[in-house]
Amino acid sequence: MQLESERLVLQEITWDDIENIHALYSCPEVDEYNTLGIPENIEKTKEIIRSTIEAQEEENRKLYGWKIIRKDSGEFIGMAGFTLSANRFKLGEISYELLPSQWGQGYATEVAKTLIKTGFKEFNLHKVEAGVATENIRSIKVLEKAGMTREGLRRKILPIRGEWKDNYHYAIVEDDPINY
Repeated sequence: MQLESERLVLQEITWDDIENIHALYSCPEVDEYNTLGIPENIEKTKEIIRSTIEAQEEENRKLYGWKIIRKDSGEFIGMAGFTLSANRFKLGEISYELLPSQWGQGYATEVAKTLIKTGFKEFNLHKVEAGVATENIRSIKVLEKAGMTREGLRRKILPIRGEWKDNYHYAIVEDDPINY
């Protein structure tokens, strides 16, 4: 499943993307609010993405991962993901990470909006969610620009570099007004 927005193409990841993914995951700025930690080597990165790539073959697929490519240059600028819940809940959770060189240009908001639209139109979800560390101001702004609402606080749920951090819970439901 390939997704497109005005300036970006989201293509499902393959093993050929491992070096770009490893570089993204190895970036300290990207890791600042990430629970995975910086992978020790490329083999660790392979372990991290294995389930996402293997999910591509599953009949009742619940896990999607895309590389984010700029249309103007064809360059890899990050990753996006979608995890679907059990069918009766009609719920999905989005994620994204961008290379710091691409921050501040509206790409993350464009990705979030594309994922939300895909959740409602392609996956027929009732609700799309995202979690964000309470200190991650940039990502909070992205989710709010994408039309998501802060629904609550999950205390000390994110294990980040040996510390438990708080997380804001954001969501948008299918009958919320979407202006895109």
